[in-house]
Amino acid sequence: MNKVRKTAAAIAGAAVLVGLGALPAHAENYRDTSLTGWTPGKESTRWTDNNRDAASTSVRFADCHSDGGDGFKRANLKLWKDVFGPDENKGTKTNYCNTVGWGDQSAGSYYFELDSFTSGGVLTVKSIRISW
Repeated sequence: MNKVRKTAAAIAGAAVLVGLGALPAHAENYRDTSLTGWTPGKESTRWTDNNRDAASTSVRFADCHSDGGDGFKRANLKLWKDVFGPDENKGTKTNYCNTVGWGDQSAGSYYFELDSFTSGGVLTVKSIRISW
């Protein structure tokens, strides 16, 4: 009987924590993709952030390669908000084949641009996760 009470108390406690929002927040959404043979100026597809949370907009690169003799070291990514008229530049982050973030963004349509990268003319990233 004691075991049943402890289990019930644990379940009730977890329900309270969920109700109070004490568990870690997760991103509103994400997209997994890759890129092959990208050159500076290439843009990702757009995604819509409804800003239903406070999660950072981020781009994670894994398994990065360039065709240069020195190999891949880093890529500069610009985040853009797609708006009527000139798109809004939300800043440039340097990605070392890791995750970079731009913080919580307002609701809207977004994309990132490959601004530049070290060594070579084309970039391939086998695994990308865009989270917002």
